[in-house]
Amino acid sequence: MKSIVLEGKSLCKTFTNGKVSTNVIRNLDVEIYKGDFTVIMGTSGAGKSTLLYLLSGIDDLTSGEINLNEKRVDHLKESKMMDIRRKQIGFVFQEPNLLDDFTVYENVIITGYLGSKNRKKVHSKTDELLKNVDMTEHRTKYPSQLSGGQKQRVSIARSLINNPDIVFADEPTGALNAKQSKHALDLLSNINDAGQTILMVTHDIKAACRGNRILYIKDGKIDGELNLDQFIVDSLEEREKQIFDFIMSKGW
Repeated sequence: MKSIVLEGKSLCKTFTNGKVSTNVIRNLDVEIYKGDFTVIMGTSGAGKSTLLYLLSGIDDLTSGEINLNEKRVDHLKESKMMDIRRKQIGFVFQEPNLLDDFTVYENVIITGYLGSKNRKKVHSKTDELLKNVDMTEHRTKYPSQLSGGQKQRVSIARSLINNPDIVFADEPTGALNAKQSKHALDLLSNINDAGQTILMVTHDIKAACRGNRILYIKDGKIDGELNLDQFIVDSLEEREKQIFDFIMSKGW
């Protein structure tokens, strides 16, 4: 039986604008299992990214409970939560958000320094990750000298530098062309194959088919789940069809 890495209980998020309140996440329960590549899908405005930001601690809950490795984290002070985000959580955004004044190598290693005092280990890990994402020859370049796909590869490397318990990815291919998207998704698939737990938000079926578990969110709640492990699927095309049929049945 798979162990639970991340758990959300009775999650609620309400945004207030003047006298108008909008319930974006409504009494939602979710469990993310170790080693899974879980994908959150749903229509625009359904609450996909909001849920991701809540689970990662970037945004605050209105009510509910979040447990990471069986320890409650939603009630922690910001300094404690920041330490968890540095050491136990990786995040890949749609826009890579690299530091413009730092090289590829520096962008990755600085994040490593925030999570570990062992500089020798951080240097070695940075070298390993840049090799894995095929960016070693670009290590001295600055973000302005990179393509969108190259920037996202650096972002993926940066998300892994502190050996996180879980990597969150928010529309990681949303700003990339087809070739760049495939490369980024191949990287995410490879790190998942190596045991990394991933939770990704996407509206793209081609991206979603890299996952083994699809959660469909509707009106701020989980409206259904597709477990691709239950099918004997030999190709990405077959996985795409399974996902397409599933989300269409949910009114996508």
